[in-house]
Amino acid sequence: MEKKKPKNVFVQGAISSEFIGNSIAKHQTKTSIGAHNIFLGQVRADEIDGNRIVAIDYTAYEDMANQKFHDIREATFEKFDLTCMHIYHSLGKVNAGEICLFVFVSSPRRKIVFEALEYVVEAIKADVPVFGKELFEDQTHQWKQNS
Repeated sequence: MEKKKPKNVFVQGAISSEFIGNSIAKHQTKTSIGAHNIFLGQVRADEIDGNRIVAIDYTAYEDMANQKFHDIREATFEKFDLTCMHIYHSLGKVNAGEICLFVFVSSPRRKIVFEALEYVVEAIKADVPVFGKELFEDQTHQWKQNS
């Protein structure tokens, strides 16, 4: 079997609601799908030491990150009976309130999409070398710590 090449999952800037809506609409012709599940990661306007986050500037070791995303995708297809899976992550500045991560899984059955989506999102957070610099309203910044 031919080994699949890792896909580039990165999108410059925020992931728009139009992009998300179009991704969903493209699946209406796939009538073997009985369930979809979507995770949307949104930048929070957290307050840290009295200073509010206004944006996160995302960077990544792109080749390594795309390989990790690919490995997670392949492991997920081996573990779960999925029809489709799509992952998109932002690079660059994403303002508070905007979407920075979009994961979309589809399967013939609903229970599978819940389990698969949690598996994918937790693997991304644990294993993918994507870094966020939190930008504060006072023009300072710090590297984000995943929790």
